[in-house]
Amino acid sequence: MTTDPVASRRTPLAALELLVAIEAHGSITAAAHALGIAQPSLSAGLRRLERQTGLTLVTRSPSGTVLTELGRRVVGRAADVIAASDAFEGEVTALRSEQGGRLTVAASMTIAEYLVPHWLSARPAGAAVVDLDVANSRDVMEAVLHGRADLGFIEGPDLADGLRSRTIGHDTLLVVAAPGHPWAALDRAVGAAELAAAPLVLREAGSGTRATLERALEAAGHPLVSTPAQLGSTAAVKSVVQGGRSVAVLSALTVAAELALGTLREVQVEGVDLRRELRMVWARGRQPAPAARELAALVVGLTRDGRGDQDAASGQRKPFASAQATA
Repeated sequence: MTTDPVASRRTPLAALELLVAIEAHGSITAAAHALGIAQPSLSAGLRRLERQTGLTLVTRSPSGTVLTELGRRVVGRAADVIAASDAFEGEVTALRSEQGGRLTVAASMTIAEYLVPHWLSARPAGAAVVDLDVANSRDVMEAVLHGRADLGFIEGPDLADGLRSRTIGHDTLLVVAAPGHPWAALDRAVGAAELAAAPLVLREAGSGTRATLERALEAAGHPLVSTPAQLGSTAAVKSVVQGGRSVAVLSALTVAAELALGTLREVQVEGVDLRRELRMVWARGRQPAPAARELAALVVGLTRDGRGDQDAASGQRKPFASAQATA
């Protein structure tokens, strides 16, 4: 069996995404932040791409990194390749759903654990089988963008380019502490500055809960100044907080049982808006499969919180024609 010489030297898609991100965000630092990777990792990937192509794609200087003329020409082709790959993955996902009666749904951890089971149990007999991918909000958006999921459900404030969204619910974050923590005995509310400087235990970067808190503190004029412990699950965060030395900011859905049992106490906060929207997301320009449309309509009907256009003739909501859809 002979090896295709073109395939053997084909540039990895991930490498092209690095170059496109630099062009879109204006710097290596901003591109790394947008992709959710460390800046040294992006720089190393860019150097490998230059070695593989034999081209100087960026100019590095003390003032920053910019694309060369060759880099600008290559990035245009790279964007086309990525768009074609996304279209291919979306088509494959749609065909798989239609043929096998399966639906892939990606949901952030809070939604997956506390809301999705209720939605699935309300589906009629014979509905498509749902494969649920549980991840943080950033990874959910990536899965939908690249065709690995038909629908996504997120709880973060940001929306990736290439996605559309619809609000399907609301949630509130609560500041919680162990009963023995000093804040649990306060007879006043904690201010934004105190919360920003507190010893916090938070979810990892990319989590909707983490992003909502950071955005709220910035809006209150007191960005996060502490170096929080970062954990990959809500259960792990609650376990550490129950040790008594730290506080956490978590969804009211996730701490209801602990508050009822008294193993955690809510700490009142003033001057920080910790409300957030829960949203359904899908890929812009990619027609969702029938099974995805059916699930979306069910979720909108169950939550009664989805806002969007309605069919003027029937009065029924049209989940993929939302007035709130964001390009």
